[in-house]
Amino acid sequence: MRYVLLGDGDSPHLLKWARGLRAADPALELWAASSRGFMAGFEATIPGERRLALATRPDTAGGNVGLLRELPRLVRWLRQVDADWLHAHYLSSHGTLAWLACRFGGLRAGLLASAWGSDILVAPEHSAALRWATRRVLRHAALATSDSQHMAVRMRALGAGEVCVFPFGLEVLPPVPARADKDPGLWFANRGLEPIYAPERALHVFARHAQADDRLVVANDGRLRPMLEALAGTLGIAARTRFVGRLAPDAQDECYARASWYLSLPTSDSVAVSVLEAMAHGCVPLLSDLPANRELVRDGDNGLIVPAHDAVDPGALDAMRTRAGDIALANHAWVAGHALFAPAVAAFLARVRALPR
Repeated sequence: MRYVLLGDGDSPHLLKWARGLRAADPALELWAASSRGFMAGFEATIPGERRLALATRPDTAGGNVGLLRELPRLVRWLRQVDADWLHAHYLSSHGTLAWLACRFGGLRAGLLASAWGSDILVAPEHSAALRWATRRVLRHAALATSDSQHMAVRMRALGAGEVCVFPFGLEVLPPVPARADKDPGLWFANRGLEPIYAPERALHVFARHAQADDRLVVANDGRLRPMLEALAGTLGIAARTRFVGRLAPDAQDECYARASWYLSLPTSDSVAVSVLEAMAHGCVPLLSDLPANRELVRDGDNGLIVPAHDAVDPGALDAMRTRAGDIALANHAWVAGHALFAPAVAAFLARVRALPR
């Protein structure tokens, strides 16, 4: 099978898919086209002669004229590759490009489509043009993937046929969390410091509910960081809050392993990899009230759903403190059983092989 990934090669998410497909079938003839460039990790997965970098600067909000201008170049390359399948990741941009290539480029390749979150949950609601394009992609795709049941429902409403649903899970399961390694007063937040992730809510929840000697580590970066640093001062938690920027994977794993509490409170989301990572490391997740989050957290059992006003029931939080060790083990076991990436990709690839061509 000759198989082409189309997406953002500078994203670790596309690299993760490439590694997952390679692990599922080492004999798969894997190619990749990127709207930008390629991370260094691709060298070990897809050789340079099987990659095309379009070197554009796509915008997830739309208006990707520069990307569309590269359609003729992409089509010429795809005709030379003569793939069986073209697998687009993020449908507003790469999915549209893939649909146009299949529809007007004279390719024999079938189309596969992987939604990543805002391309389904946000973009089609904000733009009639993006809604139209997303419908075309989903209707043309022989098979689509979603990382949550909630997003899959939205995809089907937009015209998708068959949708495989599985979390964009972990490649490696961390060790079973040891209670002795956990700091009961350490809170951790690492979503992007951008409006869609509402990182200010993490500060408000910590200020309202943390104990007097608890500390908060805020990782990642974004345009809201100066505002958030000022807000920490306003809320009186600046001395107990550290902004550490983007962390290397090992450093981030160390934060997960030590933290007892994990905050993820975006305004829109599907199943987030960072939440799965936190659960696997035994953190108690405090999540915004979104349908996909309720697929992960049973409120008051293995974590808490934070209402829009950021006030958690103090009794429920105290119960979480008492049961933190048991919650850590249960969440680790759930990820082991439901959210590992390798078996999910292997099952997906087996389904692709069974599709008529």
